[in-house]
Amino acid sequence: MSQLQRGLKNIVGKFPSDVVVLSALRTPITRAHKGGLRNAYPEQMLAAVLKASLISCPNLDPSLIEDVAVGTVLSELGSSKAARMALNHVGYPSTTSLYTVNRACASSLQAITTIADSIALGRVSIGIGAGMESMTRNYGSKAIPMVLWPNLRNSPVKEARDCIMSMGLTSENVAERYGIDREDQDAFGAESHRKASRAQHAGLFDSEIIPVMTSNPPEDDCQEESDSATTGMAISKDDGIRHGASTETMAKLKPVFKDNGTSTAGNSSQISDGAAAVLMMRRSTASALGLTSHIKAKWIHSVCVGVDPAEMGIGPAVAVPKLLEQAGVKKDEVGVWEINEAFASQALYCIRQLGLDMEKVNPRGGAIALGHPLGATGARMVTTILREMEREGEVGVCTLCVGTGMGMAAMMVKE
Repeated sequence: MSQLQRGLKNIVGKFPSDVVVLSALRTPITRAHKGGLRNAYPEQMLAAVLKASLISCPNLDPSLIEDVAVGTVLSELGSSKAARMALNHVGYPSTTSLYTVNRACASSLQAITTIADSIALGRVSIGIGAGMESMTRNYGSKAIPMVLWPNLRNSPVKEARDCIMSMGLTSENVAERYGIDREDQDAFGAESHRKASRAQHAGLFDSEIIPVMTSNPPEDDCQEESDSATTGMAISKDDGIRHGASTETMAKLKPVFKDNGTSTAGNSSQISDGAAAVLMMRRSTASALGLTSHIKAKWIHSVCVGVDPAEMGIGPAVAVPKLLEQAGVKKDEVGVWEINEAFASQALYCIRQLGLDMEKVNPRGGAIALGHPLGATGARMVTTILREMEREGEVGVCTLCVGTGMGMAAMMVKE
């Protein structure tokens, strides 16, 4: 059984009980209703990343993978059946168990956490934390329950009622309560697109993305090839990036959630489709199987905290200090930060409240440019930050705000 290591010297050390990451892959993240994966099923995208996880470690016997956790928010029946079917469909044996997880926007980060915890506690030796979401197919209710006990909808407790507040209105609350002005939000949104555009043109996303075959052509140029209607198209690029984005163009957009608000389609995350998966095991297991050369990072720790549902976007500002304190790591010792850009208002608040160096935050852009497929975003962020840590920074932190009022944060170190 592994114990939490504290302090930079210890967390960068290598111990047999470490939980390590051997593979982190994702599909392209594409625009809901308009993008290349708009006709893909969530379990179809999950199948693609689960299969790619096996291919990434060809010497790993699939029967040794003991458990898989899949984050998903919107899928029917929590997708427990469809996800299990996808697992078996791509070559995992029935001895590999699977369950789904819903912690709203942090669902797949929670899935990774539960697998990491299971490995650390000795329940399993090898597992996968994943996430999937088709917001094209399943966002009809806007993630608000359609059937709800009336006593909750009309609860005398404001915090209970606020759990179903529109996420856009929570963004407006953060902007109003903490003085995040429209100009700064637009500038932040434009910069997210510029960073993502530079990263895509430089090929920085290529190693983390696995193409997904779809028989339906996308509206934009986000495919590699088209052989026939039978073989379909390989969707291989994120297609939500606005390559010509500027603060000036952002300023022309109207508020979406309030007539006099500041959150727009340009400074808010996109609704998107995508999936991601992270293969993890104990370091001693990787050594015994001859897989140490595949180790990309060491998982350190994660935390989740609760905040006021009406300003759920501040969650990272509360979660990150708790993570750093428990891990015994100083803020300045973190080389790369991935903060989910649910809205520019809340991302800016958290960055300012935490006193982060903007140069270290979302260096390849974030959800404003790339998109936010709810159940998959946490795993997408882990996949992206591990690639960035190969270039810069020894310690990385991913953090998200979470609908209904939470914040989650996780720490990794590169191998």
